[in-house]
Amino acid sequence: MSLPARPELVGAGPYGAPQLAVPVRLNVNENPYAPPPAVVAAITQRVAQAAGQANRYPDRDFTELRHALRDYLAAESGADFLTADQIWAANGSNEVMLHVLQAFGGPGRTVTSFGPTYSMYPEYARDTFTDWRPGEREPDFTINVERAIGQIDLVNPSVVLLASPNNPTGTALPLATVEAIAQHVAGRAVLVVDEAYAEFRRPGTPTALGLLPRYPHLAVVRTMSKAFAFAGARLGYLAAAADLVGYLRTVRLPYHLSAITQVAALAALEHRQALMEQVAQLRATRARLAGELRRRGLEVPESDANFVLFGRFADRHAIWQGLLDRGVLIREVGPAGWLRVSAGTEQETDRFLAALAETMDQVKGKA
Repeated sequence: MSLPARPELVGAGPYGAPQLAVPVRLNVNENPYAPPPAVVAAITQRVAQAAGQANRYPDRDFTELRHALRDYLAAESGADFLTADQIWAANGSNEVMLHVLQAFGGPGRTVTSFGPTYSMYPEYARDTFTDWRPGEREPDFTINVERAIGQIDLVNPSVVLLASPNNPTGTALPLATVEAIAQHVAGRAVLVVDEAYAEFRRPGTPTALGLLPRYPHLAVVRTMSKAFAFAGARLGYLAAAADLVGYLRTVRLPYHLSAITQVAALAALEHRQALMEQVAQLRATRARLAGELRRRGLEVPESDANFVLFGRFADRHAIWQGLLDRGVLIREVGPAGWLRVSAGTEQETDRFLAALAETMDQVKGKA
């Protein structure tokens, strides 16, 4: 049967990394540590209370959660200037970004970013009928401001997306780069800085939140999926000028955040100190991964995320498959010759490094 699908969807498949039942899964940048028992208990208690009122619609503006997210950003990044009406949230940062393009993209408009970067960006564009016109990063995965401005002037976007720390490279942008682009697009585009991995950044690596008072067209996106061990609960959020948030309120579906999601997120935020202890452990594991991989003669860009990109391999798929055959799943993503591995538990990291050594020896022996 022939269906009248949009032409750009014909032959396309859904986004998603492999979900395979293997002992060690280090492919989607999840937090490998389950929420501590105290966090689970707090979530359970709040969800039970919310379930007793499941016959009623939730607060469609999730007022309590917006205040809690505002307080978290003020404490985590010193963003005391923020108010609750400058916060927006949705079911993961993917939905937040989709809201941005629903509001500021659309037919006849263009969105740009600089690759290699997050592979969902062109799908946001496709799903909102926005033209996707990417530029390129430098060979070291930095962004050259002059070249970036040239790309922006060439395609005249209504939205510019900058991931920092970037996925899949892990590299963060200097604040001067973000500010130069913010200044250049003022009055003609919304600049989104995607900080999904911000909590994992090294000391001294800046957040773009401090730029918000000077740039009303800037939005900074965060998520609870990674640092808060909350990937299964789906909560992403954004900080921006209240006027920008107002447009996102206009395009969102009614009651898009369930009461269950709202109270679960509130419980996690109340226990953020315990969850941030996991983040410190993952930073240490990331540093260990980078050091071990470099000692094996591999290239590893400096990472401010909870993963590292490493290479370069003449046949990266052979390495990926060899790891999978040994029960370790990582991600075959990014530029040719590179692979990405998430920071896992100490035991998972041991298993990955041992499997990698065996696989590299095997592949080398076949060469």
